[in-house]
Amino acid sequence: MEVESSSHTKHANGGGRRHNSGGSDSKESSVERELNGEIQAVVLNGSGSNGLGLIKKPLPVGDDGRIKRKAKRLIQRQHSGSNGTVATLTNGSGPGSGGASGAAGSGGAAAAAGATGIIPQPGGYVVPHRRWKNSRRSRNLTRGRGLPKKGGAGGKGVWGLPGSEALAELYEDENDPNYDSECNDRNVELREVITETTPEEFFKLAEPIVLEYYEHGDTHEVALSFDEILQSPLREQITSILVEIAMDHKDSQREMTSVLISDLYGRVITGKDIEKGFNILLSNLPDLILDTPEAPIMLGNFMARAIADDCIPPKFVAKPEETLQLSEYAEQALRRADSLLHKQGWAHLDNVWGMGGPLRPVKTITKQMTLLLKEYISSRDVAEAHRCLRALEVPHYHHELVYEAIVMTLESLSQTTEEAMCELLKSLDLTCLVLPAGMEQGFIRAFDDMADIVLDVPLAYIILDRFVERCNRAGFLTDKIINNVPSRGRKRFVSEGDGGHVKPAMFPMRD
Repeated sequence: MEVESSSHTKHANGGGRRHNSGGSDSKESSVERELNGEIQAVVLNGSGSNGLGLIKKPLPVGDDGRIKRKAKRLIQRQHSGSNGTVATLTNGSGPGSGGASGAAGSGGAAAAAGATGIIPQPGGYVVPHRRWKNSRRSRNLTRGRGLPKKGGAGGKGVWGLPGSEALAELYEDENDPNYDSECNDRNVELREVITETTPEEFFKLAEPIVLEYYEHGDTHEVALSFDEILQSPLREQITSILVEIAMDHKDSQREMTSVLISDLYGRVITGKDIEKGFNILLSNLPDLILDTPEAPIMLGNFMARAIADDCIPPKFVAKPEETLQLSEYAEQALRRADSLLHKQGWAHLDNVWGMGGPLRPVKTITKQMTLLLKEYISSRDVAEAHRCLRALEVPHYHHELVYEAIVMTLESLSQTTEEAMCELLKSLDLTCLVLPAGMEQGFIRAFDDMADIVLDVPLAYIILDRFVERCNRAGFLTDKIINNVPSRGRKRFVSEGDGGHVKPAMFPMRD
C-alpha cells in the first residue's frame, strides 16, 4: 500500500483547484486549505489517478476511545464540466462526500442551495453561518426581493407597522375582555334623531338674539337667527319671550320689540302663534309682576300695539277665550288694551311707548326737562328726578338740563331755589347721570348767554357769582368752570379818577 502525497491527492480529485483563476484562489477560505492539507488518500490495487478506489485516512482516536471528528464547514469548490466551470457546495468532508459533483452541474448547485438555503455570491464567497442566520433577509428564494420581513410590522416584541393602530380591526375576538357585543353588532341600523328643545332651553338660545337686536335693530337678521334654532312646537314661545325680555328694558327697547313682532308676523310666526304667546303671558302675570310691578300695563300696551299693526284681531281683547282662566292681573291688562283701542283712531298707538330719545325733537326734550325741574323744585324728590332723567334716554343731551337749571335759578331770584338746584346738580354728579363734560358744557353755555339773560334779569351777574360760589363749596365744579365765570364791567364816573376831562375825538397818528 502506498500513500500518495498531498499534491497527488489534489490531482486525483479532479483538479478542481487547477482550473481556478487568480481571483478565486485569493478568496479560498483558510478552513478549506486546512482541510485539504490534512486529508490524505491511500491508493489501493494501483488504481489510476481518476479518483476511483481512494479511501480516506482513518480519523484519529482519543484516549477515551472516541473518534475525533472535525466540524463540517460549508465551502465552495469549482469543478470543470462540459459547459465550463460550475459552482457546487460541499461540506468539506472530502471528494467522496459530494459524489459526482462535477457531473451534477447546475442541478447540483440548485439542489444544494435549496437544501441549505444559502445563496452563492457572485465572487464565490459564502456568508458565514452566524451572519446569515441572524439576517432579516427573506429565506424564500422564489419570492420577494430579499427585503426585511413585513417592514417591521411583525415578529415578537415589536410595535407593529407605523400607523396600523389607526386602522379598523376586521376581526374582533369575542374572548377579548374588552369585547363589547352591543357596540360591535353588525345588524345595527343608524338613524338621525333630532332632540326636542324645551322652552327653557329655547329661552336661553333666543335671549342673546334679542339683546343683540337691541344693539343693531335689524329685524331681518333676527328672522334668520330664529329660522336656525326654531322648531314648529316652539313658535308660540317667540312672542312671550320677546315681551318678557322687553319688560326688563326701557321704552325704546319696548318700541323695538313691537316693531320686531310686526316684522316677524307672516314670516316666522302666524297670528295664532302671537295669540298663544299673549295667552302664555296672561297666565304668567302673577309671576311677572314680582319683578315688574307695571307688567299688566305693559302687556296691555303690547296687545293694543299688535292689534294696531294687524297682527291679531280686536276680538282677542274684546272677547277672550272662555277656557282661559284669567287672574285679576290678566283682566287689568285686557282692560288697559281695550281702553287704548276705544280711543278715537289707532294712530296714537304708534307712539304708545313714546318716541325714543334720539328720535324726539329737541324742543320736546327741552320742554320735558323744564317740567322735570319744576316738579323737582316743588317736591324736592331727588330720586324721582333721577328716574325721569333716565326715562328720557338722552345721555348726550344732559348738558341741556344743567343749562336750564342755571337759567331757572337766575330767573327765580330766590336763595331757596339756589340751594335746591345746587343739591340736584351735586347728586347728578355723584351718581354720574351727568358726566363732568356735560356739566362743564352746561355752565359754559350759560356763561356765553349772560349778555342776553341780563336784559331780562338785571341782577343775573350777582346771582350767578353767588350760585357758582355755592356750587364750588359743594365740590363738583372743575377749575375750567371757575376760571370762565364772567364779570360785568361798570360805567366809570368822574369821581373815580377821570377828572371830568373829555377825551379828544381824534388821536394823533404815530409813525
